[in-house]
Amino acid sequence: MKIAIIGANGQLGTDLVEMFSGQHEVIGLTHADIEITNIENVKNILNSLKPDLVLNTAAYNKVPEAENFPEEAYRLNAIGALNIAKICQDEKIRFLHYSTDYVFDGKKQKPYTEKDLPNPLNVYGNTKLSGEYFALNNCEQSFVVRVSGIYGKVPSRSKGNNFITSILKAAKEKPEVKVVNDEVLTPTPTSWIAKNTLELIQTEAYGLYHMSCEGEVSWYEFAKTIWEELNIRTPLHAVSVKDFPQVVKRPFYSVLENQNLNSLGINKMPDWKEVLLEFLRENKFS
Repeated sequence: MKIAIIGANGQLGTDLVEMFSGQHEVIGLTHADIEITNIENVKNILNSLKPDLVLNTAAYNKVPEAENFPEEAYRLNAIGALNIAKICQDEKIRFLHYSTDYVFDGKKQKPYTEKDLPNPLNVYGNTKLSGEYFALNNCEQSFVVRVSGIYGKVPSRSKGNNFITSILKAAKEKPEVKVVNDEVLTPTPTSWIAKNTLELIQTEAYGLYHMSCEGEVSWYEFAKTIWEELNIRTPLHAVSVKDFPQVVKRPFYSVLENQNLNSLGINKMPDWKEVLLEFLRENKFS
């Protein structure tokens, strides 16, 4: 299968390229190669490449900044998805688009399934939800995959870091580190998302999927696990989201349940703690 991966040099895109290259012909596309907010550009690039499947990881994911630049976030997260979906539909190309746990408001306080009604609290979540609808409703052969708290060996292109690299940097530079204990989710490494995506594309079960690790954890408990594994001496303190100035509303609880992957019998996502420790060891943090 010939697969075009948009956002190939990003945190998730890098692992997708690496994982898929062993079994498929992969074309990695960066922002320099394709402009997803321009439908003519998308049409020209995909027509010239003629892939069987397009994976889109490109996103405006700077959540606080999206509040100040909603039009820019919407162009990339929503219109970009719409443009790809339209061309994929016209050219009979399969399409897989990645979304986020931030489409939920967190009020349910137990794991969200694909059947739960979204209610995003911020601009980022709203634009990503629009992208979901555009993908699913404009391309018959489309998957939408929601992920949560992703981290990988390559930092996010737009943010320049992930949670793990950020707090390890803080541990070296600051006398103490404070992490919120009332924001609960399931952090998930990009390598495992890539592995399970590889399973999903073998099917023709198009639609919406959650793809996160099993279990749930607060950011503080996640950080505490890192502290214990790496034997970090810098004091780590649990604080509330309320202790920080609210730049943007975020869901306090955004754990995803992989119900649709389970129904297909292809949920290969492991426990969050098991793969966190694996990630720290493999990337020589420990």
